[in-house]
Amino acid sequence: QVQLVESGGGLVQPGGSLRLSCAASGNIFSLYVMGWYRQVPGKQRELVADISRGSTNYADSVKGRFTISRDNAKNTVYLQMNSLKPEDTAVYYCNAVRGVQTYWGQGTQVTVSS
Repeated sequence: QVQLVESGGGLVQPGGSLRLSCAASGNIFSLYVMGWYRQVPGKQRELVADISRGSTNYADSVKGRFTISRDNAKNTVYLQMNSLKPEDTAVYYCNAVRGVQTYWGQGTQVTVSS
């Protein structure tokens, strides 16, 4: 069992930055593919970015603005979000996948508004 706890969400003006963190329990963190998803009311949850041992993957809408990284020693994955836009407003969820095992955090709200 893996527990994921997100933090770092909040209200930011367009063009601003936020860094989300996701702390994971367990001692095999390095074996999981970690990802960030987001969801707005009435829409499906969508992948923002994910990171495995040696590669990263980004949604086209965030390429060049967001950066995902992980610190295996701290069991933590980060999402650095720059040049934020109102359309980035959503609840952001941390995700961990290993084989058929999938875990989700509780989500953190990000609101981009002036």
